[in-house]
Amino acid sequence: MALLPPFIRASRTATSWRARNAAPHPVAGLPADDEVLLDVPDDRLGPALVAAGRGAYQAAAALLAGTRERAEWEYRDRYVTRLASFAGSRPEWFEEWRAAAPRDPGVLLVAAQLAVDRAWQSPARAELLREVSPLITAAAQSDVRDPVPWRIALDHARGAGAGHKYFEELWAAAVRRAPHHYGCHVAAKRYLAESWHGSHRECFDFADRAAQDAPAGSLVQALPVRAAFAYLTDGCGPEVPRERLEAAADRACALSARFPGSDPWPAEIRNLLTYVLVRLGRREEALVQLRLIGPYATSFPWGRLSDDPLGHFLAVRDAVLSGLPGQPPSRPGNGHGEHAYPGDH
Repeated sequence: MALLPPFIRASRTATSWRARNAAPHPVAGLPADDEVLLDVPDDRLGPALVAAGRGAYQAAAALLAGTRERAEWEYRDRYVTRLASFAGSRPEWFEEWRAAAPRDPGVLLVAAQLAVDRAWQSPARAELLREVSPLITAAAQSDVRDPVPWRIALDHARGAGAGHKYFEELWAAAVRRAPHHYGCHVAAKRYLAESWHGSHRECFDFADRAAQDAPAGSLVQALPVRAAFAYLTDGCGPEVPRERLEAAADRACALSARFPGSDPWPAEIRNLLTYVLVRLGRREEALVQLRLIGPYATSFPWGRLSDDPLGHFLAVRDAVLSGLPGQPPSRPGNGHGEHAYPGDH
C-alpha cells in the first residue's frame, strides 16, 4: 500500500523542520502561528477552570450538575476528564469540594477519573487500578443513567488486565445507558486492541459496526478514523486495505462537515482527521480540515507523535500549506497503536 512516510519525532525536530520549510507568506483563512492554542476549553468549561485555578469549586460543581440534569453525557464526559486532569496538578479546589459535598455525583465522578489517571501513571498500574474500583462503583451508583462511570470502568478494565467476560458485562451496561456514547466506544476499542495485541482488522470491524449503527451526527462516526490512526502509527500486524482507510477518512470528513468551523467541540476529531488525510496523501482535504480547525489544536493526536504537540501541529500545517512532499517525523509506535494511554476523547 503506497502511503506517505509517517510523521517522525519530537519537539526540536518539528521546530527545526518548520524553520527550514515553513511557507514564507501567511495563508488567508488560517490563523497565524501565535494565534493557535492547544486544548482550548469551550465557553462553559473555561470559566469553571478559571474559578478552580483561584481555588473555587462552585463553578465546576454547577457545570457537572447541569450536564447531569440535561443528560448531556458527551459534554459531561469531556468536562470530567478535563477537570480531573486539572485536579491532578491543582488539587486544592477539588479537595475542598470533596469535603463540602462528598456524595455529589460530580465529585464522585471526578474522584474516580482522577484515581484512574494517577494509577495509569504508575509502574504498579494494574495493582493500583484494582484498589480504585470502589470509587468507580460509587460514581456509577450516584446516577444509574450516567454512562460516564462505565467509560471510566472500561479504561480501568483495560489497565487492570480484566478478562473478556468482565469487559462484556461493562460494555453491556454502558450501551444500555447510552448506545452511541463516544467515550465508551473509544474505551471499548482500546480494550479490544489491547486484548487482540494490535489486531487492526478486528478494531476496524468494531469501529465500522458502531459507526454504521450511530446517527449521522454522532461522534461515533469518527471511530473508524481512530482505528485508521492506530494502524498508521503502529507499524505491526497484517495490512489493512487502503480502501478501508479511505472510507474511514471519508466518514470522518462527513462528520466534520456537520459542525461549524473554528468550533472547539469537534476540534480533536478534525486534528485526528488531518493526520490521517496527510498520511493518505489527501492534501487538499487536509487543508479543508485545517481551515475548519482554525486556532484549536489538540493534544491528541499530536502528543502521541511529539513531546511538543502544538509545535508538531504547526509543522504539519506548514507542510500541508507549502505542498512539500517531506513531512516532520514521529516517534515510533508502541506496537499497539493508541492503547498505552488511559484516555483521549
